[in-house]
Amino acid sequence: MIGKYIDYNYTDVVFSPYGDHWRSLRRLYALEIFSSNRLNNFQSIRQHEVKLLIHRVFRFRNSSDSLVELKSKFYQMSYNIIMRMVAGKRYYGEEVDNEEANHFRELVEEAILYGGTSNLMDFMPAIFRLFYRSPEKNLARIGEKMDALLQGLIDEHHRNKSRSTMIDHLLSLQESQPEYYTDQIIKGVILSTTSDDLLIRTWVILPSDPLLWEDPESFKTVRFESEELESWKPLPFGMERRACPNFGIAQRVVGLALGTMIQCFEWKRVRKEKVDLTDGKGVTMPKAEPLMAKCKARDIVHKVLSEIS
Repeated sequence: MIGKYIDYNYTDVVFSPYGDHWRSLRRLYALEIFSSNRLNNFQSIRQHEVKLLIHRVFRFRNSSDSLVELKSKFYQMSYNIIMRMVAGKRYYGEEVDNEEANHFRELVEEAILYGGTSNLMDFMPAIFRLFYRSPEKNLARIGEKMDALLQGLIDEHHRNKSRSTMIDHLLSLQESQPEYYTDQIIKGVILSTTSDDLLIRTWVILPSDPLLWEDPESFKTVRFESEELESWKPLPFGMERRACPNFGIAQRVVGLALGTMIQCFEWKRVRKEKVDLTDGKGVTMPKAEPLMAKCKARDIVHKVLSEIS
């Protein structure tokens, strides 16, 4: 149902059936939206948001006995990177408090919650309609609000074309091919870009399927030297035509954020037990229990972190 009510009746790249339309959208993502050149142009955004991330962790560490909740911080960083690339705006953070940002955050939370809920409507629509309609109504309501918000962003960029965001680039394509790049297509591209939301954990990037290799939770370099392993199986983002177009941005964000956090802080588990990786509710399959960890700023970077503003 989420494809019908939120993703423009199955017309975006996530829910669209394979065919000419899907191939055109896939080409748009690969060559126009997430090309290496375009991602490199947004490097300063990624660097700035990661800088703000380590500043928040360092400041929070000094006021909460070294115990840090990481889920919300990675969540905010990821969405701010995406929305600055897409629309040139930040919607998360202590310094962001306006009606538009609050409305956006509420819609995203609702979409993630309802999008990840198992729905009998998807399997037995005729029978389900006889007894229940609340999930369908909720998704329709969220879809209408999301459409209004995205249309507002497009209208704003129509009026102010001085920025170099993804919306501006899509609007320039609309001028050359208005019959294809309609506002609905552009809104679908924006929506699928933000719904992937880059909340990609190491648990997702590193294959954790015991059917592929033994002891998947341990890092063993020798496993990559085995000739018995079929190299395409452990690729989390697929390959060739089935490759995820977001692979490039995910690789850049995760590498920079994770590397910086490890370089700047020393990390320990809260307890001796392993971190609980049980999935919670939501379309992005977040952890049921938010990730908590103890951290200490490394002596060599303590002064630098103190000066970050």
